[in-house]
Amino acid sequence: MPSFDAFFTGKARDYLLRAVDLALDEDGPDLTARAVFSPEDLLTARIVAKEETLVAGLPIADLVFERMGIFRVVDRDFLATDGDLVRTGTVVAMFTGPAEGLLKAERVILNFLCHLSGIANHTARYVSALLGSRTRLLDTRKTLPGLRYPEKYAVLVGGGLNHRLDLTEMLMLKDNHIDRAGGIPQAVAAVRRAFPGGPPALKAECPPGGEERRDSPGCRPPLEVECRTLDEVRQAVAQGPERIMLDNMTLDQMRQALALIPEGIETEISGGVSLESLPTLGALGADFVSVGRVTHSAPYADFSMQLVRAGVGA
Repeated sequence: MPSFDAFFTGKARDYLLRAVDLALDEDGPDLTARAVFSPEDLLTARIVAKEETLVAGLPIADLVFERMGIFRVVDRDFLATDGDLVRTGTVVAMFTGPAEGLLKAERVILNFLCHLSGIANHTARYVSALLGSRTRLLDTRKTLPGLRYPEKYAVLVGGGLNHRLDLTEMLMLKDNHIDRAGGIPQAVAAVRRAFPGGPPALKAECPPGGEERRDSPGCRPPLEVECRTLDEVRQAVAQGPERIMLDNMTLDQMRQALALIPEGIETEISGGVSLESLPTLGALGADFVSVGRVTHSAPYADFSMQLVRAGVGA
């Protein structure tokens, strides 16, 4: 998994900062804390895991303090790192700083930490169900608006892989595109007319993804074709895309479809995948299985921020 700083660069960091700013703005000022504490009052608080859990999103605490303008006056001691599996009762961070600031930051920090750690936990369960197979777990774009990047980062913490961060990272012909074009051969031809270059893996001059790729002459993202029937699989194989998705097929259909797809074309299983079905699907030998549940149905991990002591002045 990439480090937090390696993942959150460029557009990913920009979207994360927007999410932090929005969360702080939603809460507004902490009038209650302002009434009870003076500007000189300090608090020391700790973040504690209330269950066994993976840790994901803990560095966001620093971003919250930065956006609040109190980063320099908060002493921070991080006792765990993203990717750690911690036991119930583990202290993952300690903070000392202005009482009003820490109390305002508390819920924003915990909301990110609990949500992202929950996704990491849920992803890890799905990844574990595929152990012993060659099949790797992919996420989807079924993410909360504004939280695409942090949620996909949490999937990586849990051991999964990102499918595509946005629509520019892969050309994906789904049923609506195929039906509009009149069939798979016509849809593939339309894509190749619009993007005449080969895929990035074969063309060194192609940038590594994102907005820049669309303006690169002679370059196109990889092409994936969604197939609903064995006949569509045969049509897709004839077009030579980089990946073929088997969408909502029966177990027997998937077994037959995978036998039709030659080496050199990646394979992905999608649609109606459950945790219980993963060992059976993994035994089929596809390259990937994509699961929306790892993001849209992940339960929160349970962390709390507990007061250790209060004081006045530094």
